[in-house]
Amino acid sequence: MLHNLLLVAHVLIAIGLIGLVLIQQGKGADAGAAFGSGASGTMFGSRGAASFLTRTTGILATLFFITSLSLAYVASNKVKSNSVIDVVPTEKIQESDVPSAPEADVPAAAPKSNKDKPAAATKSDVPQSE
Repeated sequence: MLHNLLLVAHVLIAIGLIGLVLIQQGKGADAGAAFGSGASGTMFGSRGAASFLTRTTGILATLFFITSLSLAYVASNKVKSNSVIDVVPTEKIQESDVPSAPEADVPAAAPKSNKDKPAAATKSDVPQSE
């Protein structure tokens, strides 16, 4: 249960981290100006968006590392055997419990004879082309 919860949180954090990294504007690139982010009257102020996104990215990156380490710890402490074969108790079978085949019903080996072999073809048996 804990493993599944951590895994879901890990995936959501990873998706959020990818989204935040893609949203951020590079230091030397003015690609954001093409979309109208050059004004100082924006939602976060003139420099507020960059510091907000940077801070949020750092927090998500820290959470990503924590969930990664937690998943590794939980996976290493899992029960090793989940096989049905390992759980079912095995009993030793004694030789007296195994039925043996009756010896009278066993057929004898057939004698080998040359009459079962096909005869070799002679020259007169092979059709000749004209």
